[in-house]
Amino acid sequence: MKRETTKLGLSLDQTAAQPYYRQIYGRILGAIASGVLKPGDRIPSARALTQELGLARGTIEAAYSLLAAEGYIQARGQAGTIVTPGLKLRARAPSAPTRAQAIAPPSFRPDSVLPFQMGLPALDAFPRKIWARLGARSVRSMQPADMAHPSVFGLDRLRAQIAAYLQVARGIDCSPSQVFVTSGYRHTIALIAHALLKAQDRVWLEDPGYPPTRDVLAHMHIKAVQVPVDGEGMVVAHGIKAAPGARAAVVTPAHQSPLCVSLSLPRRLALLEWASASKAWIIEDDYDGEYRYASRPLPALKGLDRDGRVLYAGTFSKVLFPSLRLAYLVVPNALVERFEQISHAFAGSSSGFTQSLVSDFMEEGHFARHIQRMRKLYAERREATAAGLEGVLGKYLNIDPQPGGMHLVLRLRGRRSDRGVVARMREDGLYGEALTDWMARGSGPSAVLLNFTNIDSQRTAEKLALRILARLRP
Repeated sequence: MKRETTKLGLSLDQTAAQPYYRQIYGRILGAIASGVLKPGDRIPSARALTQELGLARGTIEAAYSLLAAEGYIQARGQAGTIVTPGLKLRARAPSAPTRAQAIAPPSFRPDSVLPFQMGLPALDAFPRKIWARLGARSVRSMQPADMAHPSVFGLDRLRAQIAAYLQVARGIDCSPSQVFVTSGYRHTIALIAHALLKAQDRVWLEDPGYPPTRDVLAHMHIKAVQVPVDGEGMVVAHGIKAAPGARAAVVTPAHQSPLCVSLSLPRRLALLEWASASKAWIIEDDYDGEYRYASRPLPALKGLDRDGRVLYAGTFSKVLFPSLRLAYLVVPNALVERFEQISHAFAGSSSGFTQSLVSDFMEEGHFARHIQRMRKLYAERREATAAGLEGVLGKYLNIDPQPGGMHLVLRLRGRRSDRGVVARMREDGLYGEALTDWMARGSGPSAVLLNFTNIDSQRTAEKLALRILARLRP
């Protein structure tokens, strides 16, 4: 028979030869050693554990006394008992990965913060004090109505702020009713697919292109038509030849993901003409269109749409931070009712509190100022990172010239495998992504994708480049 606590997963075995106090001691020590309980974490009081386990208080206190005597926990009076701050234990040797774990590809995106990690803005430069002040004010002013279910379309204030921002910054004329707030890019793509597509429909995708797009559509049994990308972006003529009757095309016209080239004006017009003639949809993924360094940011493709064929997908992950889980979709006027119906059916919007906080951030002008600062900072960090990498690694690679974006494309010379280089970098605590992992067939030119937004100087880039160099040499 076993008694369990849900807090610590504590289980006591009445049939074991080991006394209860030793079992409790061993379970808590194991939780500390494995990291489930961390230094400074509070553990249940002896009285609470007595009630939960139905044991004599002296039994619990005996276990706690032993843990305290060995320095693992500290009693803090009314503040309770905590794991000793600053406690350092030797890490347990990791168990051998299973075959499935060993071959599993890295996730898009991992929950880590590593040098060169893709998909992360400059977290060190985010105005956390302003954010904290606005958050505290929102909590203090919270009313019962704010605690009810949020609108499945998104908070009205936020939809209005997004519409106003897009009008000025991205050249998109839309009303708040056309804006649908989502919990991220995948949610946006799924929402579009549910509203406009069906199983076995064909959709143009860029090749190379963002892998999660392929994954989401594949799970919905929608067929991807891979369209190559060159120096002018998606080769529209290839898409028309391969699948003229496709129901949609997903494009990243501002900075192609991952090559960072811009879709040329002739191809933008050709894409719009095809969509209009074929009654197809264009899904514009403008994931980091704000960050262009060669000139002012290009207007969105949506701004050229005269026939209501473009759906515009934006995100706060790149301009604020990813843990917000906040994105948005702008649909043509004729589709508003359809998307309202689908939003009601799936009800996947983000936290109302988070939306309110972002609304305040935008209303008070912090959002626009933050983007302006980041555009200047990223231009500096891009130049510094490229210089640092080229100074150390120039013999082994070339860095693509590109007008904007948040990452660099490093073309490997010789016959080096980008996947091999990336795997060795990760062994050293560095992050990179292999361009071949973004190719539909998993093969193609060998290149490594490195984010530069969190590299604070050329010196830092040089130090990290030396670590990469050790992984490049035979």
